[in-house]
Amino acid sequence: ENKWTLCLNKKNCPVLVEFSNCLETLRFSLFSSITPINCSILVFLTSMAAMSSLTLLRGPSIVKALGFIKASNYIPRIVPASRYPLQSQRSYVAAAHDEEAAARAAAVNADTGAPTIFDKIIAKEIPASVVYEDQKVLAFRDINPQAPVHVLIIPKSRDGLTELGKAEQRHEDILGNLLYAAKIVAEKEGIVDGFRVVINSGPSACQSVYHLHLHVLGGRQLKWPPG
Repeated sequence: ENKWTLCLNKKNCPVLVEFSNCLETLRFSLFSSITPINCSILVFLTSMAAMSSLTLLRGPSIVKALGFIKASNYIPRIVPASRYPLQSQRSYVAAAHDEEAAARAAAVNADTGAPTIFDKIIAKEIPASVVYEDQKVLAFRDINPQAPVHVLIIPKSRDGLTELGKAEQRHEDILGNLLYAAKIVAEKEGIVDGFRVVINSGPSACQSVYHLHLHVLGGRQLKWPPG
């Protein structure tokens, strides 16, 4: 025990030297091409090296050994190249592509005056989970929510207001009604302390329904910048 303690205090223990050399080899062999798989390999092999090298240590000495290893900083903190697995990245890219395609297709008929899905929801031809309604606006839950709370708010009368970019001075009142309704929805949903209102306008913003609508999102920590 005394020999091990002396060895550790001098930081020249052969076991630790072997352990450090092992970690250094792993570091340079894997660090040049970091992937989620390599990260897992590094963690696994490092753990195995630690277990095999420290089995010779006993009692309080193992605590000193671990303290020395931590101080030596031989194990790099590796941040994977992506936050998401490759399959998730592919799914996200595919979904984004679909949204963009849908927006371009919808823009073709934007100014034809043809009924939209929102007109059918207002007419009760299509069911919706209504959160709030008054004489001028209707708020209902999005069927593809992007947050725990995701509510759409629309004017009951479109009046040429297909997108925010087409707003005119005569639309000032309804635009104010929509924003005030967003505040009421946030109160009803218990997110008034932190929520986001999003308006997509035009195909470049991925607007897919040409009947002006507000997205009210909340219920989790929202990130910035968006989109």
